[in-house]
Amino acid sequence: MASMTEILILHGLLPIEQLDLMANPSDEEASVRDLLARGVVSELQIAKARAQAANMSFVELVDYPVDRNAVTMVSSAVCRRHSALPIAIKDGLLLVAVSDAGNVFALDDVRAASRMPIEWVMAEKGDLRSAIDRYIRADDELNDLTSTLEEENKQDAASMDIASGPDDDVPIVRFVNLLVSQAITDKASDIHIEPGENEVRVRYRIDGVLHEMQPAPKSIQNGVISRLKIMSEIDIAERRRPQDGRMSVRHGNRQIDLRVATLPTVWGEKVVMRILDNSNTSLSLRDLNLLERNFDVYAESYSKPYGMILVTGPTGSGKSTTLYTTLNAVARPEINVITVEDPVEYRMQGINQVQVNPKAGLTFASALRSILRSDPDVVLLGEIRDHETAQIAIEASLTGHLVLSTLHTNDAPSAIVRLTEMDIEPFLVGSALDCVVAQRLARRLCDRCKRPAEYTPMHLNALKFHIDPDQAPPQIFEPAGCQSCSNTGYRGRVALHEVMSVSEEIERLAVKRASSAEIGRLAQEQGMLTLRQDGWEKAKQGLTSVEEILRVVA
Repeated sequence: MASMTEILILHGLLPIEQLDLMANPSDEEASVRDLLARGVVSELQIAKARAQAANMSFVELVDYPVDRNAVTMVSSAVCRRHSALPIAIKDGLLLVAVSDAGNVFALDDVRAASRMPIEWVMAEKGDLRSAIDRYIRADDELNDLTSTLEEENKQDAASMDIASGPDDDVPIVRFVNLLVSQAITDKASDIHIEPGENEVRVRYRIDGVLHEMQPAPKSIQNGVISRLKIMSEIDIAERRRPQDGRMSVRHGNRQIDLRVATLPTVWGEKVVMRILDNSNTSLSLRDLNLLERNFDVYAESYSKPYGMILVTGPTGSGKSTTLYTTLNAVARPEINVITVEDPVEYRMQGINQVQVNPKAGLTFASALRSILRSDPDVVLLGEIRDHETAQIAIEASLTGHLVLSTLHTNDAPSAIVRLTEMDIEPFLVGSALDCVVAQRLARRLCDRCKRPAEYTPMHLNALKFHIDPDQAPPQIFEPAGCQSCSNTGYRGRVALHEVMSVSEEIERLAVKRASSAEIGRLAQEQGMLTLRQDGWEKAKQGLTSVEEILRVVA
């Protein structure tokens, strides 16, 4: 039988001259790791070579029509333990995808679990892991747990159990762990646990849209909420007022932070958990999909040594990601960067992050006042909420500091009006403010299944996407739905931006207390693209759909 190295050479995947550069040619596994590390071959090429070396078929699971009846033949615990996924039943054989052909224990366990003869097929490791996450969800185990808890119906006992210690075998603890784990696997941004009259509704926000999950029985409501409060170090005895907390969980090899907020409702306390994925802090500004004009204007602003940059938009529109990505671009060992946040969403190396604590008297305003005595070059302010914070931030930007912050407005021109409404002198706003970025997040079309959409120029013009009637409309796409995107047609999100540079003319309008509409008209004359126009450009690039633009912007 040919070795894997020989197969790679035979198929032209490994140049013969590379053999001399191998770390240890006698050790094939070491050679493969060396080839991967140097980028000579890819994981997919290695997986195909492994399959041929083991005389096995190779499958790409992203496009493979996996039979869900086959998946249910083996328990999720066995599949995850051995990284094996049943994908089909053919001629009395259960086809099982693996990434390691030499795992004899997997063969025995899968055969015993399915009580069927097995045929192995090879898949690439990352592809297999994604397929396992996609097809083997925690839903079945959650169903079993809710049934067990409902039968026990010992609400008080459950609360005592979770308070006594974090024993993973306690049903309530397992239920909460599965809820959080499944949300992270589904790439949800938020988990909503909402008490109702007869049951507890669980919803995940995935790509900006809420999806209902398996509801939980009313009898376990207090136990689940108490468990979450304990994990977040929130007072479990206080049920009459909103509380905030934070917790960390391990998922795979990653440490994931969650921001937890409770809210008293008529049927009990609602809990919302924001999942904070630190991988966003390693993004570059090019990853934010800024159009070339917007990127140039924004880069010119944050490259200045002083001034104020505001990112505006509603909650969950990606403002923090944009600001942290900007910090990544400006933070250097020779400058002092300090942030004031409530809460500190992402932990970053090399910068000083301050957590607001109103109970201890550490508010945005008091923290900012102290920070300015700590010799900062760049200050990130989590949010401008009141006159005092706005005043200090404006003064800091006028005295040689670069100030980055967020504001809640619908568009970029409204930021100027909002600051004057906070009783900041208009001439100070015009002098301090350098750039405003309004932002929204739209769902990104799935690259595997998006299809061309048919729109006439008349239809697009009616939707305010201006097209010359004498020209053919540009090629745009619409969602279709496939296994890769769970039949939604969308996978991931893309940001829409409205970048307004504060020119001398806009500064004069600010001093005159002009309306946001007047400021917006002038900004567009100077080249600013509105959120809708930016969305239209990204639809023409095939990143999102017309329907999605209309959903997120006016």
